[in-house]
Amino acid sequence: MTTKQAPSTLQKMGLDSPMALALHLPSRYEDETELLTIEEAIAQGRFASAQTQGVVIRNQVLFRPRRQMIVTIEDETETLNLRFLNFYPSQQKQMAVGVHVRVRGEVRDGFQGSEMVHPNVRAVAPDAPLPNSLTPVYPASVGVSQTVIRKAVTQALRDPSLQESLAEFLPKKLMAELLPSNDWPSLQSAITYLHQPPADANTQSLLERTHPAWRRVQFEELLAQQISLKRAHAIRRERNAPSFAKVQEEGKDKTREQSFEESLLKVLPFKLTNAQDRVWSEISRDLSKSFPMNRLLQGDVGSGKTVVAALSAARVMDHGYQAAIMAPTEILAEQHYLKMKEWFEPLGVKIAWLSGSLKAKEKRLAQEVIENGQAQLIIGTHALIQESVSFAKLGLAVIDEQHRFGVRQRLEIQQRVGSELFYCHQLMMSATPIPRTLAMTYYADLDVSVIDELPPGRKPIATKVVKASRRDEVIGGLQSWLSKGLQAYWVCPLIEESEALQLQTATESFEQLTQALPDFKVGLVHGRLKAEEKAAVMAAFKANEIQLLVATTVIEVGVDVPNAALMVIEHAERFGYAQIHQLRGRVGRGAVDSVCILMYAEPLSMAAKERLQTLRETSDGFVIAERDLSLRGPGELLGAKQSGDAMLRFVDLQRDAWLIELAQQAADRLLAEHADLVERHLERWLGSRAEFLKA
Repeated sequence: MTTKQAPSTLQKMGLDSPMALALHLPSRYEDETELLTIEEAIAQGRFASAQTQGVVIRNQVLFRPRRQMIVTIEDETETLNLRFLNFYPSQQKQMAVGVHVRVRGEVRDGFQGSEMVHPNVRAVAPDAPLPNSLTPVYPASVGVSQTVIRKAVTQALRDPSLQESLAEFLPKKLMAELLPSNDWPSLQSAITYLHQPPADANTQSLLERTHPAWRRVQFEELLAQQISLKRAHAIRRERNAPSFAKVQEEGKDKTREQSFEESLLKVLPFKLTNAQDRVWSEISRDLSKSFPMNRLLQGDVGSGKTVVAALSAARVMDHGYQAAIMAPTEILAEQHYLKMKEWFEPLGVKIAWLSGSLKAKEKRLAQEVIENGQAQLIIGTHALIQESVSFAKLGLAVIDEQHRFGVRQRLEIQQRVGSELFYCHQLMMSATPIPRTLAMTYYADLDVSVIDELPPGRKPIATKVVKASRRDEVIGGLQSWLSKGLQAYWVCPLIEESEALQLQTATESFEQLTQALPDFKVGLVHGRLKAEEKAAVMAAFKANEIQLLVATTVIEVGVDVPNAALMVIEHAERFGYAQIHQLRGRVGRGAVDSVCILMYAEPLSMAAKERLQTLRETSDGFVIAERDLSLRGPGELLGAKQSGDAMLRFVDLQRDAWLIELAQQAADRLLAEHADLVERHLERWLGSRAEFLKA
């Protein structure tokens, strides 16, 4: 019987092969190629980093003012103290009196003369040679030393299998045509250089990742990603999906006078905007094709994405198929449910509601009508993609605020729907505009539609930035606002008191505002309320039985109360770009001029100051999305972090945007002219991760 060997610390980090180690590139470098005398190191000045060496002449543990180890070394020029506030007995032995050590750190003035605090220390012979390359510093997990990683990487770079893995197979002619002035090294040379740059290397370009060696690695990684996305796009077109052309009079269900699509357009209390018309035409064309639609519908807050989703569902139901709408939060899913009931129930559509908070019996009944096909339109949260849910004949899946579900969940619904013969059409919606670089990089296999026009009557929202010290003044203005018969939101970032952040909480604000505004009804809604309690408060607010709604960010999406035209966001400095933009979109839905007040506590960080300034100056979702991307990175915006899988390791979408188009061109050429090389390139860079990019 053989015992299973526990994975090593390197394996736990995913460094389980020569290729994985070769692609574990340094985050920075230390220059250990220069050795100064102790006198020269001290003369460099305070806080200058230096490497020197000497013999240990004293090693003592002191207990005042706190336990610490002071080691004194000397050479022929001077003495230097090494101070360790945290140390192990093994370090005391390593730096015993008489041992010759080489140290690297920042020199500073100490109580007992010049010193280094927690320097890097190695016991070496006095004449030990210096390295001829910069010393790499790698990303590491707790308990994994740089020495272990460096040794493993050095061994990996010598491994014969790695030479094969890094072999050049991209056609030279193709590279020359795409990159005529290209001075990039081969992939193997680039990776070796990044692990072992010479002493005279341009360290700034290495750290900024603009060095030709970095460019070669970035281009190859982007190329693999673009190939994967383009292949996913092509594979999707080979799959079968039901074709949903517009139902003609002679083809419609004889039990109904009109198709659902025509009936819906007639009952809507408004006319579609030009942008909605254009987008609906694009989706309509997709639905009429015999391969699955995979379209992203972008539109700023309040632009009218829901009605386009409703028309898509109506088209599918006209052909006897089911449509499902999935939203990330119960409050947003419920808003969709109420809106769809208002539009579709008078037309005789059977709608099912499914969420995690339903009682067992209600859930079972909902699952039954979904499975037997009685439910034509199904609306819910991620409960729709649970194992227990089985659709009778699903033709369309609409996924709202799709980035919140994460890559795995989007992939799961795609694999669950349909059968061996058919896949359902997918429409993803987002009120968070995707910056162009992000769309080019991560959504290359999606068709994108944009509603770039707000419905008539929607007025711009005036945004004001106010100090928290003017809170009483804000409450006074709020009172006069409510006195006009209008309603307002008061948004807080936390539910309960947090010692760490000391923020004004929703419950505390609710109590204060109730006392300050005795003539008005104040309501409170937050994520910890039960679904029915939340629904009751929201219904009362919509009916103007509640004039002021104190809330956490549960109202970020999906709430539509035209009479609520004022929003106060407390501790606005704690919210991100997208959150404030989404929250602000809850007002400006009626005929009254709307105002959003961003109330902040001092002192403000530079980042928070810039964020509030940008939000005051612009309501353009794409401008805000670009700023958000530069701050948060693509993983958070896309929901990629939920998958636990970093999608691009070496590329910065803003810094390296020009590389994306080159990679797209190269991907097109490889797929068309060198299909035999495509698999090799994908395997080298993505391995099993390629599957995630098809989501």
